[in-house]
Amino acid sequence: MANSAIGEGKTTNEAIEDGLKKLKVSKDRVDIKVLDSDDKRSFFSILDPRKVKVELTIKENVKADDKKPEKKEVKEKVYDKDEEDLKRAKEDIEKFISEFIKAFDDKLTYEVKLEDYIIYININGESSGLLIGYRGDTLEAIQKIVLAIADKEAKQKVRVILDIEGYRDKRAATLEDLAVKKAKLVKAKGKKITLEPMSSYERKVIHTKLQDFDGIQTYSIGENEYRRIVIDLA
Repeated sequence: MANSAIGEGKTTNEAIEDGLKKLKVSKDRVDIKVLDSDDKRSFFSILDPRKVKVELTIKENVKADDKKPEKKEVKEKVYDKDEEDLKRAKEDIEKFISEFIKAFDDKLTYEVKLEDYIIYININGESSGLLIGYRGDTLEAIQKIVLAIADKEAKQKVRVILDIEGYRDKRAATLEDLAVKKAKLVKAKGKKITLEPMSSYERKVIHTKLQDFDGIQTYSIGENEYRRIVIDLA
């Protein structure tokens, strides 16, 4: 099995992820050398597609596919429970959603409510599917905006959950079915499976569904939008 690989991408992180996928190891098990960063491109090549190349070499005494990353202690997130903070955040979000809906499609309906220190936003209507996007990518982008609005003047992070036409429940059900099928496949073949990149919300659904699945463990690899779940034998 190869102990080195060349990764390519538009950014250094993307190139590293490409190399890690080829070697099937985690980032902490390789040495990384940037071969071509495109940082000093000439004037005549400035319009060419950006490409970064890196060389990944597996560290000594580490073999691809034979080791699992150590489990890291996950600290429970602490969310803001200050009533004044939450009230102000809710008002700011309502103002933003109201203006956003008017600009996008004033026939859509929405609700913003505060329950158990969580701000819930629900949007419904005929054209709301456009706000979901491919596998929820647009929904997640809007979620990030409202989170930034909520956290702007808060002492701690405010917990906000945006849903559109009940998409999150439907997507969660799909992911849970996928998780079980892949877990059974891992046990049957004895080989780990790496899923496609997912949002933090989607990864949490997979982790939660399989946390008590006999003989199976899950962990995440990669960074940012390229972060993926690995389903492996425990």
